[in-house]
Amino acid sequence: MKILVTGGAGFVGSHLCDRLIADGHTVYCVDNLYTGSEKNIAQLRDNPNFFFYQLDITSDAFLSMFLVKEVDFVYNLACPASPVHYQAEPIDTLMTCFNGTHNCIKIARSHKCRIVHASTSEVYGDPTVHPQPESYHGNVNPIGPRACYDEGKRVAESLLMDYHRKHGVDVGIFRIFNTYGPRMARNDGRVVSNFIVAALSDGPLVIQGNGTQTRSFQYVDDLVEGIVRFADTKETGPVNLGNPGEFTISELAGIIISKINKGYITKTKAAIDDPKQRKPDISLAKEMLDWEPKVPLTFGLDETISYFRGVVNGKGNDRI
Repeated sequence: MKILVTGGAGFVGSHLCDRLIADGHTVYCVDNLYTGSEKNIAQLRDNPNFFFYQLDITSDAFLSMFLVKEVDFVYNLACPASPVHYQAEPIDTLMTCFNGTHNCIKIARSHKCRIVHASTSEVYGDPTVHPQPESYHGNVNPIGPRACYDEGKRVAESLLMDYHRKHGVDVGIFRIFNTYGPRMARNDGRVVSNFIVAALSDGPLVIQGNGTQTRSFQYVDDLVEGIVRFADTKETGPVNLGNPGEFTISELAGIIISKINKGYITKTKAAIDDPKQRKPDISLAKEMLDWEPKVPLTFGLDETISYFRGVVNGKGNDRI
């Protein structure tokens, strides 16, 4: 198939592009390079079935190009996913979630093809239900500093489902829980990359709050497998894609320090609206996709630490 992947030069998007090329598809990779990097797709640039376009999905140029170009499938992954980046450009983040997703839907509708959209566990906010099933409607502050991402992703889901109900567009929504692995940017701003880079530099691993808040960490290869399996269905979702293994932030810091044998922990005030617990209920993914994560945290961290050793030595995606 001829597949459009927005956000394809990003952390997750580039791994998805690798998988789709390996599966024999032609990939149109679109990224504005705000958080993505051409280094992430360097291994694909000489492949005759891979095409990269530096475009913003909110732009008329993007919409015009892909309304005309033959497209058989759309994966929409374009959006900054780290608080550091989406809070720096909150209006652009909202526009990406709404106008950008709208453009992607228009393309899919024009070509009568399926569009699958990367949503997020952040739609659950600071949850009052634990673990979080897809039926839980969330506890989100719509005017807080994280709202541009949380509410942006929620409105994108609404837009997709309204196009599905009103116009019959074939849509699918998957909700990504904390994901880590090679190709995360050096100052990505998410906890795994923050802690690894800090430990490699023998610096402080800064915990926001008391460290008892929990997260569930999913290796990127597991996520990509789940995305592809979901894409191959006709299900709308939403479906959670995450690893239900739950760790406190203090536990994560301790594991990374022990693996690298450097670094130390310091604490600062808690971030505003930072969820106290985050763990996916993946019962639906198991039933629908026969999918569950396979990569244990200890192995995934080894791979990610190895990648970041290269980054701090001048290799890998250290553009931002």
